[in-house]
Amino acid sequence: MKSPFSLNKPYRRSMRGFSLIELLMVIGIMVVMTVMLVPSFTGINAAGDVTAAAYAVDGVLENARTYAMANNTYVWVGFFEQNTAYVAQARTATSGTGQIVMSVVASQNGTMIYTSGSLPIALGSMSAGLVQVNKLVTINNMHLKTAGTNDPNNVFPVGTGSGVSFAGRPYVSGSSVWQIGDVAVSAGNSQTPFQYPVGNPAPTAQYIFKTAIQFNPRGEATVMNTASPGTAPTLQPVIEIGLQPTHGTSVAAANPNVAAVQITGITGNVKIYRK
Repeated sequence: MKSPFSLNKPYRRSMRGFSLIELLMVIGIMVVMTVMLVPSFTGINAAGDVTAAAYAVDGVLENARTYAMANNTYVWVGFFEQNTAYVAQARTATSGTGQIVMSVVASQNGTMIYTSGSLPIALGSMSAGLVQVNKLVTINNMHLKTAGTNDPNNVFPVGTGSGVSFAGRPYVSGSSVWQIGDVAVSAGNSQTPFQYPVGNPAPTAQYIFKTAIQFNPRGEATVMNTASPGTAPTLQPVIEIGLQPTHGTSVAAANPNVAAVQITGITGNVKIYRK
């Protein structure tokens, strides 16, 4: 038997390791590939965040509608966007950008509390007749966006109603009145504002929800903001909630990962459109 030291030269050359130059070349290729892949992973993460946010809104709306129908009562879903810079510093929320807060409340006695002639209803009067349905739902690093406004990069166009894609989603009539986003409706605040927490007498408010969607016992959805204060809002074919990512308190205006959550007013069905 031959000693391992007596192996021929070709075999000994095949057993040698990598040279320093070869190792450096491999490491260099790996670094270049990693740099090229980082933007893709960032985009996937951002897309996942918006998708999760859209499904969170979807879940809140579906639960509110189910509660209204199951308990034969009126339910309101409130939306509030707060400045994340003050979240840990103040007990009372400060409006701004960076975190979406949702609250679901229901009528204690099954009525809609108000009448057409009493709108807009006083905050305390509304809250005194409500019960909290569940805990507050918060979505971080997300902004409420209204389609077709403040959008220099055209990442959130108005739906054309021509298809099932994000751009072709159903058109929301009534300009921003039937959209929940970053532009105030012409009527200003909701005609049925409510606070968190609710109670009678009303406790100190931590949040005041000035934008709300109402579900009636039939499951029909109505945005409580209206262009005609003093008159009850009417059912609309489509209501839209727009979502756009943020970096802290700054809106990622050029980020194409946006979502629209739409509700059909008559049936209350919810559908998500992702760009």
